[in-house]
Amino acid sequence: MQRVISFHYTLTDSSGKRLDSSAGGEPFSFMEGVMQIVPGLERELTALEPGTKKRIPVAAQDAYGVKKDDLIVTVAKSQMPSGGSDISIGDRFKGGAEDHAPIFTVTHLTDTDVTLDANHPLAGVDLVFDVEITGIRPATDEEIAHGHAHGPEGHGHHH
Repeated sequence: MQRVISFHYTLTDSSGKRLDSSAGGEPFSFMEGVMQIVPGLERELTALEPGTKKRIPVAAQDAYGVKKDDLIVTVAKSQMPSGGSDISIGDRFKGGAEDHAPIFTVTHLTDTDVTLDANHPLAGVDLVFDVEITGIRPATDEEIAHGHAHGPEGHGHHH
């Protein structure tokens, strides 16, 4: 039986810098076995009971993966939209019109070139999740058909 697990979390990197949190909002809900969350976290959460609080370290290779050098490219500024005149480090661009086109982040600039990185921003980062399990329930037939959880009560889509 597939289950939906709901949990609150605070995400930090290995130095303790806070990256994300569900505090003050709705718990995050995911359906087991559909790669909705990083594998290293899912593996740990599926063994917990409602009400459990736990600190879960997740190594980069079990989170967003290791940084891949072949996903980093340097292009001439002239090849960028508007000739690269208004580009800043940290800007993000979609590498095509397709839904699954990679997102590139500008990581380095010179007078003539732009370095773009298509790695996930958290690739290569060891993560720490402080979690509290708020609920576990069977997945609905609709959720199983759609391939993802619809929320704590099993209805509605989040975009």
